[in-house]
Amino acid sequence: MNRRNVILSVLAVLGVGGWALGSKMSPNSTPVNPLANAANAQTTDIDTSAIQDMTIGNPDAPVTVTEYASFTCPHCAAFHAGPFKQLKADYIDTGKINFVYREVYFDRFGLWASMVARCGGPDKYFGIADLIYKGQPEWTRAGEPAAIAGELGKIGRLAGIDAEALDACLKDAGTAETLVAWEKQNREADDVTSTPSFLINGTKYSNMSYNAMKDLIDAAIDG
Repeated sequence: MNRRNVILSVLAVLGVGGWALGSKMSPNSTPVNPLANAANAQTTDIDTSAIQDMTIGNPDAPVTVTEYASFTCPHCAAFHAGPFKQLKADYIDTGKINFVYREVYFDRFGLWASMVARCGGPDKYFGIADLIYKGQPEWTRAGEPAAIAGELGKIGRLAGIDAEALDACLKDAGTAETLVAWEKQNREADDVTSTPSFLINGTKYSNMSYNAMKDLIDAAIDG
């Protein structure tokens, strides 16, 4: 079995329940699934330069906020349902910060969700991500893998991606392999062990209230 098939076959057996390990950790974050690391074990020599960071805001802003999150993490969904909207209104839309979103993969379904979100390109990415998070309770519990893929496909079509394009995105094993390698490189470089995690100008923080994040961003802006 070649390396690509090893990676994808390991991802295939992880199942949707990876984030359930969070019951053993902080009530405000989800630990990175150690099983996912096994899927990443043979990805060190893959060229990930084609994978694009998804960003919004002002690329020339003095402060960059990077979020590490998983589409199957309920704490990440909670952040995007509330604090992220405040962050967007106060800092992203006003050009005060550059915001970078980086996916973490607990399981194959989080990877699939990432591939659907990326299928529409950078312009549609955050809109699709919002729909994926809003629908998380439904699509993650749809049942068999084919049903979950079908629900993610519905979200993609709702965002204006045609069925043929979605099918091609979800069947792109090369991109899946590269995304897994890219995720591992980023996560290990920034020592991310739970989601959501945040970097504010390179300093790592765990999940926090919006007011706490606001104070840190303001301090970084005032510099």
